[in-house]
Amino acid sequence: MLRNLNVNFLSYLAHGILSQIGFRLVNAPTFIPAYLLILSGGSNFVVGLALFFQGLGQAVTPLWGAKVISHRKKVGPIAIRLGFIMRINILLIGLAGFYFSNQMTLVLVIFFLGLFGLAEGMQGVVFNYLTSKILPVGRRGRLMGLRNFFGGLSASIFAFFVGDYLLGNQDELEGYSYSFIIAFFISVFGLISLILIREPAPPEIGEKQSFPEQLKAIRFFLRKDINFRFFFWARAVATMGKMTLPFYVLYAGQEVGFSGYFLGTLTSVFMLSNTLSNLLWGVIADFRGFRLVFLSSIIFWVLSTSVYFFSVSFAASIVVFSVVGASISGFENSSRAIVLEFGTLKDRPNLIATTNTAAQIAGALGPLLGGLIASLLGYKAVFFLGIVFLFIAALMVIIFVPEPRKRFNDLETRVR
Repeated sequence: MLRNLNVNFLSYLAHGILSQIGFRLVNAPTFIPAYLLILSGGSNFVVGLALFFQGLGQAVTPLWGAKVISHRKKVGPIAIRLGFIMRINILLIGLAGFYFSNQMTLVLVIFFLGLFGLAEGMQGVVFNYLTSKILPVGRRGRLMGLRNFFGGLSASIFAFFVGDYLLGNQDELEGYSYSFIIAFFISVFGLISLILIREPAPPEIGEKQSFPEQLKAIRFFLRKDINFRFFFWARAVATMGKMTLPFYVLYAGQEVGFSGYFLGTLTSVFMLSNTLSNLLWGVIADFRGFRLVFLSSIIFWVLSTSVYFFSVSFAASIVVFSVVGASISGFENSSRAIVLEFGTLKDRPNLIATTNTAAQIAGALGPLLGGLIASLLGYKAVFFLGIVFLFIAALMVIIFVPEPRKRFNDLETRVR
């Protein structure tokens, strides 16, 4: 692992800088929700429904991803193929807007978001497992932080360009199409960089399993490790709090008014704070563990969401998106990285898939529930319920999940 660390990290870094332009454009809680709201004629429920299908796709494939890689020595080629599928769907989302009516474009965007989610669910397992093989645990926080810093910086610059120059007047929907098409071509170069990674062979690999055997192994580990079991549930509950994300921009736009500059600024602020905070979260994680990052990010997430109960001005929105961006950065990084500190290397694909599946099911249901609540009770009710989920998740980790790194003893440290 250490022998090839330099070349592997440079490839990993190049992939992050270029690929996150496309992925963050799709997953940012700004452009896609705003685009869906316009295409649907202003329906909050349709926005939630579309994001539900994306989340559902992410939820149904992690176990398949674990099944595909659990018995393989090298998983890089699979990561490349899945990455290409994700990028093709970004391209198709962009092309749909040029050739179809708003109603048909809406249907196609929802369809391609679902396909994007299917590939993303598998890729989340494969790429996280690849990360655990090429980055040593003692440097993982800082190296992941550097990658996300530069990746987020490139994505935030692109987001401001999209909002200010490509979108402009929100009545001109072609700007959205151009944005996704350009993001596709940039992110393809990021995918090419993965070819340079020198992936080490693990000291041990799992046997090829059928789905019943896979589910049996997962149930066994959940019963055996009570700390992992509580983290499994805490992450899923916290992910339900993400129901608030697509509705921040819709609430702010309703009160302040939509424009390309408005969307570009909030997206850029969100991504920059997400980017800059990665460096801090990485340092904290390396010295104090990812558990502290997980809890701190939830606290800041709750505080930032609470701002909208008192003010919804443009300035208040900048505060919300900047703090939420930093919070999501810490939450996502710590959620993925904590899993890498449970079990052994051969257990890891199943553990990653298990937590990802539970989180993505929650992530799919959250926007659907949020869209329904927003339509019936308003945006503030969505924000309140999201805060409740986050608070419960934090309590579960505080009470039931000690810092896993204190007992971390993994064979990966022997890989050279």
